[in-house]
Amino acid sequence: MTTVRLPLFPLNSVLFPGLVLPLNVFEARYRAMMHELVKIPEDEPRHFAVVAIRDGHEVAPSAPGLPDQTSPPERGPAAGFGAEPLKAFHSVGCIADAANVRERPDGSFEVLATGTTRVRIDAVDASGPFLMADLEELPEEPGEEAGALAAGVLRSFRNYQKQLAGARERSLSSAAELPDDPSVVSYLVAAAAVLDTPTKQRLLETGDIASRLRAELKLLRRETAVIRHLPSLPAIDLTRNPTSLN
Repeated sequence: MTTVRLPLFPLNSVLFPGLVLPLNVFEARYRAMMHELVKIPEDEPRHFAVVAIRDGHEVAPSAPGLPDQTSPPERGPAAGFGAEPLKAFHSVGCIADAANVRERPDGSFEVLATGTTRVRIDAVDASGPFLMADLEELPEEPGEEAGALAAGVLRSFRNYQKQLAGARERSLSSAAELPDDPSVVSYLVAAAAVLDTPTKQRLLETGDIASRLRAELKLLRRETAVIRHLPSLPAIDLTRNPTSLN
C-alpha cells in the first residue's frame, strides 16, 4: 500500500476525486501551507490532503459554559481541533492537487484544486506551522456490476435533478454534461446531490465503486420521493451553523 506525507487542510465539507475545490485561504496556518506549495514548480504536483471535520466548525464557536471574551483566541496549526487533532477528523480524506494558486496583495490566497486520490489518515503532526499527515492511499476497486449500476444511477440522478430544479424553479444541468464512467459517476453524484456532510463522508469511505453506486441509487430514490411530495429545499445548513449563545 502506498503511503505519503502531505500538508493537511481540514474542511467542513467532503472532497471527492475528480471534483474541483475552490478555496479562499486567509488563516495564518493555511497561508503558511500555501507558501510552501508555491515553492514547488508549476509543472510538478502541488499536493495537499483535504479531510472533513467530524464535529462543529474548524474554529469552535464556543466552549462549555459561557466563553471568556477577554481570553486571547487559540492559535497554531491545531487551533480548534483539541489536544489530539486526529480525533477531530474523519479517517478518510482526499488528496488535492493545487494547480492554480494566486496570492492576493493582503497575503491571502485564491486556490483552485482538484481531488485526485482517496486516502486514509494514519497520523497527524502539529509540530510545524501547519498540520501534516501520514496518509495511506486507498485502492479504487470496481466491485460487481458497476457499469449497470452507473447507468441506473444516472437515470435516477436525472430524475432527481428534474425534481430539484422544480423545487428551486431553475435548471441545474443537462444530461449531456453527465459522464458514463462508473467511478466518475459515483463521485459526481456524491458531490452534486444535496446531502449532509456525514452522508457524503460515508459515500467517500465506501470500499468499492459498485457499493457506492448502490448506496447512491437508494439515496436518490429516497430524496426524489421526498422532493416530489414536499417540494422544498433540504435545510441541511441548519445543522452546520453554530448555535447562537444569545
